[in-house]
Amino acid sequence: MLKDNELRLGISLQKLEIARLTKHLQLIVAEKLHIIPHQHAVSKEDRERQNGHKGHVLWFTGLSGSGKSTVASAVERELYQRGIRTYILDGDNVRTGLNSDLDFSAASREENIRRIAHVSALMKDAGIVVLSAFVSPYQKDRDFVRACSNGDFSELFISTPLEVCEQRDVKGLYAKARAGEISNFTGISAPFEAPGNPELDVPTHTMSIEEAAAMVVAYIIPKITGDNE
Repeated sequence: MLKDNELRLGISLQKLEIARLTKHLQLIVAEKLHIIPHQHAVSKEDRERQNGHKGHVLWFTGLSGSGKSTVASAVERELYQRGIRTYILDGDNVRTGLNSDLDFSAASREENIRRIAHVSALMKDAGIVVLSAFVSPYQKDRDFVRACSNGDFSELFISTPLEVCEQRDVKGLYAKARAGEISNFTGISAPFEAPGNPELDVPTHTMSIEEAAAMVVAYIIPKITGDNE
């Protein structure tokens, strides 16, 4: 148990160091480009006081068909009913607009997440709880999102196994990937790096969507309001 705690502490410190270095690098780049951030009259803290809760990025990661967007939608409904300001970002509303120029190559996947990371951070600073649901298969990309979020970030692993996702195959994508009709498909012809130490592991194959949503809500409410469930 002690070794496990030491390992978790080491991973947490490593994540904080990555976030610090990423922020430092962003400041260096901004300085070289002569980008000077404007000091707004309304601060992040002002917005949080007005909302009655903090902004946060809930990052749902997992294979296609694992239940990311379904769980995110259920969580959003519950938070909305509690008066929490929320917004969902997923492939359906990002790749049809902001990222419509990107394909599914490794480079495009990285750029896809880079853009989403900054959009999520801006919305979070506006006092919104952002529910970002993306396959996001690479750990380095998810660490980048964490760094952009300046601590207001939680990685939620929707840990449904590949075989269950294939059985669900709601959009028929796995069948097409197996037939070679879709290239670079995560889990089939492209890798998925499972989170090693997510803030929350949500196994939708062993619980209902309602139970999964309740787990996430019970986790996030104390973080954004200070109130225990």
